[in-house]
Amino acid sequence: MKRLKDRMHACSAAMPKPRSFLLHLLLIASCIANAAAAADDAPLQEPTTPSSFQGEWKLLHASIGVSAMHMQLLPGDFVLMFDRTDTGPSNISLAALAPCATTADGADCTAHSVLLDLRSNVLHPYPLATNPWCSSGALLPNGTLLQTGGFSNGDRIARLFSPATGWVELPSFLAARRWYATDMILPDGRVLILGGRRQFNLEYFPHADAAPALTFFPFLDETTEPDAENNLYPFLHLLPDGTVFVFANDRAVVFDPYNRAPLRRLPAVPGGVPRNYPSSGSSVLLPLRPDAPAHAEVLVCGGAPRGAYHLALRNGTFVPADRTCARVAPTDPDPVVWAIEEMPMARVMGDMVLLPTGDVLIVNGAAAGTAGWELGREPVTRPVLYRPDAPLGARFDHASSPLAASAVPRMYHSSAALDTYGRVLVGGSNPHVGYVFANVTYPTELSLEAFLPPYMDPRHDGARPRLLLAPDEVGYGEATAVKFVIPAGMVAEGAGAGVEVVRVVAVAPAFATHSFGMNQRVVELAVGRVAELEVGVYEAVVAAPPTPGVAPPGYYMWFVVHAGVPSSSAAWVRMRPLGPAT
Repeated sequence: MKRLKDRMHACSAAMPKPRSFLLHLLLIASCIANAAAAADDAPLQEPTTPSSFQGEWKLLHASIGVSAMHMQLLPGDFVLMFDRTDTGPSNISLAALAPCATTADGADCTAHSVLLDLRSNVLHPYPLATNPWCSSGALLPNGTLLQTGGFSNGDRIARLFSPATGWVELPSFLAARRWYATDMILPDGRVLILGGRRQFNLEYFPHADAAPALTFFPFLDETTEPDAENNLYPFLHLLPDGTVFVFANDRAVVFDPYNRAPLRRLPAVPGGVPRNYPSSGSSVLLPLRPDAPAHAEVLVCGGAPRGAYHLALRNGTFVPADRTCARVAPTDPDPVVWAIEEMPMARVMGDMVLLPTGDVLIVNGAAAGTAGWELGREPVTRPVLYRPDAPLGARFDHASSPLAASAVPRMYHSSAALDTYGRVLVGGSNPHVGYVFANVTYPTELSLEAFLPPYMDPRHDGARPRLLLAPDEVGYGEATAVKFVIPAGMVAEGAGAGVEVVRVVAVAPAFATHSFGMNQRVVELAVGRVAELEVGVYEAVVAAPPTPGVAPPGYYMWFVVHAGVPSSSAAWVRMRPLGPAT
């Protein structure tokens, strides 16, 4: 250990002092890594090996009163969940909170949205005035949820939600009907709103004009199929250079959201399997790393074969879902090549959730059929883990080490999202027009569960960090400190010690619906010095993300990850917008 410390001190002393403090931090981190690699000592603490603990399901609420078609984690450790308003009464009363709504069937005195306080596990009902069925959303830089579109009286509505105000509606704000559209936060804090049923166009929130003109987006026109579509809820991912990756059906483009112009087309995914609604696969932007801030990769998994929707709808034939994943680096120079691998089981309507470890959890869905009313069969109740850094062909857990299965089938209209405790919240499932609890194959599901991934194995508690202090707000490229507790002796004292085993990651919470987590993002931060302040108490100096393309402005969960084990909870940290405060 002494030899390692001597090398680190010598390297630090000999290092030139660049003008950029961020660059200086990155050089320090590189120096430490080289010193550790050259040392004869054993590593401070190796990352944890795969555990025999295969996760655990915990029931948080047998009924939240609504079926969680939409789910958004909010700053302050709240989770908003809501359904449509035209299914008839829900199972949670509004009491005296709001007047009853008038419907074709009479008065509706129930809530169609609920807010869960994660710290107390208490539910709070909220009235919803217009119908957000199959709508979209994005968390604004000020922590308010923007929620757009829906059906019938909600299709041109923009809504704002915070726990303090409840729902605030902006009538006729949208320039077009938005039903099955996708929202994405941009580097300047605006929200891109793209697509929807028979809407091959885009618009932005906010807009300066009372009646803004729509921008035609021909890619959505090209990828739609008669009577099946297969390009609704397009997968949108912001790339580090500020351009936007758009996936629909079985292909993708990259475009400039500011000049509203396409930049390049990617080759179609081999196999021709549609992966957007109703053939609903899922997609994530894989974690961004500080050593390659301009590099990004996208993963798309699952879906249903072409024609599956019609076969299920018209003939009652439920064909097997797709089991392939396609991975691409759209930031690499042409030609772009998709790498194909297989999941342990076929899945349609699965939800992909980014974990603070950088792994991807795939949960929910079916092994046959498609999305749509009662068009899915063979529930897949066992999640799988995808490890992006493993070699191609070895990234999935296999049948020899399956994760724990849920007792609850989660089919059409399910949702899943990471919370601040590192759990994955799983709710919803209603493949019926209304709430149906009996005499059907898959009843409406009102329960809310939490899946505890393998890193929550109690045997890892000795290595699990506990966050003590993190900044409330940071600017791009700024150096800041994170303070945390680890059992004594787990991280060695000294400048830079422990960099091999301590990471800090920023996780953007998703708006989860219909098998896609909009704006879900994991950004690993550059870690410089890690010092022991007192026994078991450590401080890490980290560099905030360098640009809004890497991490758009707004709220992130910051986790400390030690030896592969995330902290017991995350801190909410706001990335400050570059322009005027919002």
